[in-house]
Amino acid sequence: MGPTASGKTALAVQLAQQLNGEIISVDSALVFRGMDIGTAKPTVAERGGIAHHLLDILDPSQAFSTGQFRSQALALMAELTRRGKLPILVGGTMLYFNALTAGLAVLPEANPALRQRLDQELADFGKAALHQRLAAVDPKAAARIHPNDPQRVQRALEVYELSGQPLSDFFADAAPALPYRVLKLVVAPTDRILLHAIIAQRFKAMLAQGFIEEVQGLYRRGDLNPTMPAIRAVGYRQAWAYLQGEVDKHTMTEQAIAATRQLAKRQFTWLRKETEALHLATGDSQLLDKALTAIAVHLDRV
Repeated sequence: MGPTASGKTALAVQLAQQLNGEIISVDSALVFRGMDIGTAKPTVAERGGIAHHLLDILDPSQAFSTGQFRSQALALMAELTRRGKLPILVGGTMLYFNALTAGLAVLPEANPALRQRLDQELADFGKAALHQRLAAVDPKAAARIHPNDPQRVQRALEVYELSGQPLSDFFADAAPALPYRVLKLVVAPTDRILLHAIIAQRFKAMLAQGFIEEVQGLYRRGDLNPTMPAIRAVGYRQAWAYLQGEVDKHTMTEQAIAATRQLAKRQFTWLRKETEALHLATGDSQLLDKALTAIAVHLDRV
């Protein structure tokens, strides 16, 4: 696990090659077909001959819940284990990792009418207002969810309005239920300034690779809109605003880079809680050797 642009995929592929493993993606954007450049989805060459799971499984018009991820990931882990393969989970969607290791609360199902109202309130009053409302009804959830993450703020408000119970109470009752022993490896730059530079360079490279054209293909379909999870993905929502004429290309680029940095900051907040994980530095020349050594020690203990 690690922040965006930290080199997780490359290390995971090397580990899978060494350890007879296959990779399960832990990324809420890589599930969507036709969203390759902006999600930094690994190319066939970058996958190094290793099977990758939970990539390209949904159309962008569909939604993929944390519960769906957990059930599909557990099924894949069981299948790989039966085939004698080592399941290697890699990604930056920390909520998915948390659902795997800590269990998952049974939440009220989404309500389309309520969700539409919350979307309108977000447009009318802004992110800060919705976060303040959440703080009033569920201060624990508000402390955990960043104001710049309106999708999760809206879901927490939705759960409260549907059930009369704070979202944090549901998760307090969720019991750990992962039938595996886990070794956690965190890959992250030690220098935030370096990560910011990598993020900026990567987004500009995405533009050169045809990212705007990729989003145009989605935009022209006519059945997608910025309220959908796929289009809310970092980079895509900024490019969507550009195609709608709301901002110019320079502003879009700066906004997308800033949003990616904010995503990385939220990921670092999660990762600081992973005190039992082995923390590895992006760019370390001995990165693979250190990871393999940790795995060997873990297997001996098991």
